[in-house]
Order: sequence, then structure tokens, then C-alpha cells
Amino acid sequence: MNVPRETREKLEAYVALLKRWNRALNLVSDADLLGDLSGRHIAQSLALIPYFPAGMDRFIDMGSGGGFPAIPIAIVSGCPVDMIESDQRKAAFLETALAALGLQGKVWPERIERAQVPPAQCVTARALAALPQLLGYTYRILQPGGVALFLKGDRADAEVDAARHHWSMHAELIDTEPKGSRILKISRLEPADDPSR
Repeated sequence: MNVPRETREKLEAYVALLKRWNRALNLVSDADLLGDLSGRHIAQSLALIPYFPAGMDRFIDMGSGGGFPAIPIAIVSGCPVDMIESDQRKAAFLETALAALGLQGKVWPERIERAQVPPAQCVTARALAALPQLLGYTYRILQPGGVALFLKGDRADAEVDAARHHWSMHAELIDTEPKGSRILKISRLEPADDPSR
């Protein structure tokens, strides 16, 4: 994705901040630090942007950790973000990143099921939980008619099949880079009918 110079500089500043804090917090793996953070985590994060609902005014990222995919998306799109992260030290990093990079957003330093974040049109997550559990978190904070975008791997099909026992949804799997990475786009999410009723 081609981005303006100022945006690219903000992405570079985010990576530098991440590397600095990573010494104490283990925000990303050593392999990721030695490899190409921009080519992998940032590119994967930015791949979600084309699937955002039109006219979206903010999004929610669950289990934000080191800020992927939330912070790269916020930098490039300019869209405010609510990040839910229960680890207090990681939440402190996220608050520092928002302030240092001049981004609009809020960090909710609590467990997802307890966070009183207002629902949004879009919910994102990366490497957080298996899909049936992830959808339970999502349903409470996704506005009706909204879209959930999850970064998943090779087992995405199996996760969708398992989730259909508990959830009714439209699920679309979109291949992305690097090979084996997929975007799972969920819409029309509702609890499945209970056959015992």
C-alpha cells in the first residue's frame, strides 16, 4: 500500500516505539523483531482497511497487545480506535503509542467481557482466541449490521465450521499475504437458534 511520507514516518515511529518497549514487555517475538515487522504485521494489519464499512467513525480492537492490527490501521486511516487489553503493562504501551503518534482513541485496560466500550460498526482482532469464543466477545460490542474482521491462519475454515454450532453468520475468507494468512470477514452475526426450545 502506497502511503504519504508523513504516514510512513508515523509507521516507522510506531515500530521504533514497539522495539523499545519490547525489551521489557515481549510485545512481539524475537523472530518478528529480527525479521521484517513492516512486511508482515503492518502489511497484514493494513490489509483489513478495504473491508471496513463505508463511513465508519471508529472501530474496536480486542486483545490489542502490541497494537496489531489497531495502531497501523489508525495511523493510515485516521479512524479513532478503542483498544481492549487486559494486561496493564501492554495497555500502558498502547496509551503511550496513541499519545506519541497523535492518534485518536482510547485504551480499555480490562478483560473484554467486562469492558463497557460502546458498540461500533467494526470489530477487529488478531491471534486472540478460537472463533467460537471470539464471536462471543464480538457480539456484545458490534453494532447491528456491523462487520468483524479477524486475521486468521490455515485453520480458519475449521474454526468457521466449529463456530456455526453456536452462531449464525455470513463468513467470508479472504487470502492475504504472507501465504497462509487469511482475513475472516463476519457479518450478520446472531446467536444460533437453540434446538431444545
